[in-house]
Amino acid sequence: MSTDVPLSSFRVRPRFREIVPLQRAAARQAILASLAQEPADRFELRPFAEFIGIHIAEKDRRYWSPRLMLSLYDWPEGGTLIEGTYGPEIEVWSIFLYGYLGTGMLGTLSGIYGGAQLFIGQTPWAFYVTGTMAVIALVLYLAAQLGQKFAAHQTFRLHAAYERAVAPLRANGG
Repeated sequence: MSTDVPLSSFRVRPRFREIVPLQRAAARQAILASLAQEPADRFELRPFAEFIGIHIAEKDRRYWSPRLMLSLYDWPEGGTLIEGTYGPEIEVWSIFLYGYLGTGMLGTLSGIYGGAQLFIGQTPWAFYVTGTMAVIALVLYLAAQLGQKFAAHQTFRLHAAYERAVAPLRANGG
């Protein structure tokens, strides 16, 4: 059975884990077969060898719309470990990734430079850059939280589709 799923949380990318009693290939096929029966105007299914992407249909997709990535792994005791991760579409995710990387790098380098300025007795103006980068990182985090709140109903829709897909696997092992 799946653990409690924090579909709206303070995590930037909510996630869950579940073990189903089928081998990975059979579990993947059963999940794909069930998801293929969902109305075509609600979801886009993008299966790959190691994971399955479930996306909100193009007509309903907004900047804050989530996607659910299901990673499937062989479980040593038998069965399949399914790890689901909710997150934004790749275009939006890239904005946040590069935003965090940029603020982190500039903040760190300016902090080091400010420390060096302080050490040699200069006015440590670089600490202003460090503080600015911290504020920008906080704004990025708050924007991610706001996007999660806007997308809550779509996140629940994705999770409901996942639950319908794995319910038969839980009930009788396939």
